[in-house]
Amino acid sequence: MADQRIKIEIDGAIATLTIARPEKLNAFDIDMLKALGAACDTIEADASVRVAILTGEGKAFCAGGDIKAWGAMRPNDFGHQWVRFGHRVFERLATLRMPLIAAMNGHALGGGLELAATADIRIAETQIRIGLPETGLGMVPGWSGTQRLVKRFGAQVVRRMVLGGEMFSAEEARALGLVDAVAETGTGLSAAKAYVLRIAQRGPASLEICKLMIASANGEDNGTAVEALGSILAASTGDMREGVAAFSAKRPAEFKGEWE
Repeated sequence: MADQRIKIEIDGAIATLTIARPEKLNAFDIDMLKALGAACDTIEADASVRVAILTGEGKAFCAGGDIKAWGAMRPNDFGHQWVRFGHRVFERLATLRMPLIAAMNGHALGGGLELAATADIRIAETQIRIGLPETGLGMVPGWSGTQRLVKRFGAQVVRRMVLGGEMFSAEEARALGLVDAVAETGTGLSAAKAYVLRIAQRGPASLEICKLMIASANGEDNGTAVEALGSILAASTGDMREGVAAFSAKRPAEFKGEWE
């Protein structure tokens, strides 16, 4: 049975993923991480989906990881079962084929900010606070807070959050480039929906290719981006189908190298 704390709603070309654990400020446990990964598979397999929204239910966007889920883990289990697994799920979210918009309806702290950073565009409600408080707990950001955030936002602003414990308002975050737009309280999701309608009108193939090229230029997982683009180009010549057909028929392939 699917974990109901990760909700999926598909409306035409738009998929909305909602973290629905408001009583815990949408903090993650292992089962929620698994459900988020499965949700990525679901929306990516739906050819009608051209853009996705990520948001939270209740007063918070996401408070990161539930301390009860990881606080008692042994170091090896914490590193592998929690940090590395969460890192893989967030990477899955960041590399969705379609653009992803984060509607930050509440505070995004620690893993919650790392979650928001997987999105291509972030729209924050005016009342929220943003920060990486992990060092105050004697730990470090583990879901790409010192990696993806540095690449997307710059090292200095991450230093201020991680080393100095600074937290930023929505307007401060916009000035620093942590979020792209600020909406009034209670309007973040509607603002995100208005934005994604603009995206949904654009060519889905060009959106996917541009997302890969931008990630490559920004030093984010260059190998995956280059190989994905190369595979699309090779398949577009028809040579791949000819190669498979020739292999199945046990005959020499007749490659033409012509673009379809």
